[in-house]
Amino acid sequence: MIKVELARRLKELPPYLFAQIDRMKEEALARGADLIDLSIGDPDLPTPGHIVQAMKQAVERPENHRYPSYQGMPRFREAVARWYKRRFGVSLDAATEVLSLIGSKEGIGHISLAFAQEGDVVLYCSPGYPVYSIGALFAGARPVALPLRQERHFFPDLEAVPQELARRAKLLFLNYPNNPTAQTATLEFFQQVVAFAERHNVIVCHDAAYSELYFDEQRPLSFLQTPGGKGVGVEFHSLSKTYNMTGWRVGFCVGNAQVVAGLGRIKTNLDSGVFQAIQEAAIAALETPEESLASLRRTYQERRDVLLQGLAQSPLRAFRPKATFYVWARCPEGWDSTGLVQHLLKEAAVLATPGVGFGPEGEGYVRFALCAPKERIKEAAERIQRALR
Repeated sequence: MIKVELARRLKELPPYLFAQIDRMKEEALARGADLIDLSIGDPDLPTPGHIVQAMKQAVERPENHRYPSYQGMPRFREAVARWYKRRFGVSLDAATEVLSLIGSKEGIGHISLAFAQEGDVVLYCSPGYPVYSIGALFAGARPVALPLRQERHFFPDLEAVPQELARRAKLLFLNYPNNPTAQTATLEFFQQVVAFAERHNVIVCHDAAYSELYFDEQRPLSFLQTPGGKGVGVEFHSLSKTYNMTGWRVGFCVGNAQVVAGLGRIKTNLDSGVFQAIQEAAIAALETPEESLASLRRTYQERRDVLLQGLAQSPLRAFRPKATFYVWARCPEGWDSTGLVQHLLKEAAVLATPGVGFGPEGEGYVRFALCAPKERIKEAAERIQRALR
């Protein structure tokens, strides 16, 4: 037998949040609990039929059984460019400003390898998606959290970044509509981001995975709509949430051609691209009629309203989301986020996500995902009320 020792980079990682939640879920189900899982943002609705049909047809074509292009099929990249023009009014060169990804998580995790190294700083927001800081650690860089606080409406204070850190910063990760707080960005905020990036020569990496899951007809902005936005950064997008395709693993990175090319060089050495049949299905997804997406948003909005109405009768203080399929709620006095999640799991068989899992600034909050039928969400809220009396 050999002695197996993990690399230091893995030893230094905190436990991955969603792996811990999976374990809690399995333990509850093993006990026979009637679990209502509102923890992980994995849509419970099926992928639309026309996308599945496009996949069935594409997978039968022998030309799709070979290695795909590293950058993505030209037709897929052109479909992405058309979608950006139609949705945001942003013009993209499909050949140089669009890159296919095996889900946006893959690109977010790898981009630090292209531009950051030992001694560099990567700025990210806390609470936030754990992969922003994990990718920086894998690159040997120092991840530095920018707090998202309630009193600042969950926007980072860029002016408070110390000059020494700003000077060493190579990347700035942002995410609006935001996971987990569900805040949406304003043009004024994005203009501040562009100014910060230009002043300190920082690459902006905007995660826009939730841009199409919005409520009350308040359509979120793309960072690339901001004057100067494409000059300072890129935007990551995923088909996972918009089209209920989490398991398909397809997304894209768009924006600054030099940044896109740098990420592309990492991918060329680490993966072999996205299966072409999935790219063909993704083209069908990007051409989905707007009414179908509007119907999906109405479903999530109904679920949001049911959960908010129920939580209003509990000691939890929930924020009304304008987008995403998450509800961010402040814990009652005397509870920390992990303790509250454990209590709700034990006493109500409702699983939420502890805010501290998204970073220290998430302590004192929990996140609920609207990924269950409306009737089950209503029941979950009633169970929470009883458990917290």
